[in-house]
Amino acid sequence: MAVREIRLFGDPVLRTVCTPVDRIDDGVRAMVADLCDTVDFDGRAGLASTQIGYTQRAFSLNIDGEVSYVINPEIIELSGEPVPTGEGCLSVPDLWFPVLRYPRASVRGIDLDGEEIEIAGEGLMAQALQHECDHLDGKLYLSRLDRETRGEAMRQVRSAAWF
Repeated sequence: MAVREIRLFGDPVLRTVCTPVDRIDDGVRAMVADLCDTVDFDGRAGLASTQIGYTQRAFSLNIDGEVSYVINPEIIELSGEPVPTGEGCLSVPDLWFPVLRYPRASVRGIDLDGEEIEIAGEGLMAQALQHECDHLDGKLYLSRLDRETRGEAMRQVRSAAWF
């Protein structure tokens, strides 16, 4: 439906724990369309509903040029040993820090028809699944940084032109 403005660090909606979608209606269809339209740009791997101002549990992905979405996603499996993975966030532009992420992840949710779907992957897909589910739980990736790195990240945020 529309490309929405990305909410930036400091916006309280980014700390919101999202509510599950209990009924697929026109509002949910509009949210999913906005998520898919807004993520469909080079360099955007994923987008959570809170990042465009919604508080229902959904996200979109743009992995290898394929745009998809999940409503009510829940991580059902994480496997492998967590490894430091360079990560950024559209809501914290121009910052990039290593975050411990599992190399494989699986998410289960529903589509717009209410049918159960599952998305699983390795590498960027696994990272995006974990990152977007964190957003839906009200967490930014900065909260996963070790204390020293988080301190440096916050210094950079405070000096960023967008803050």
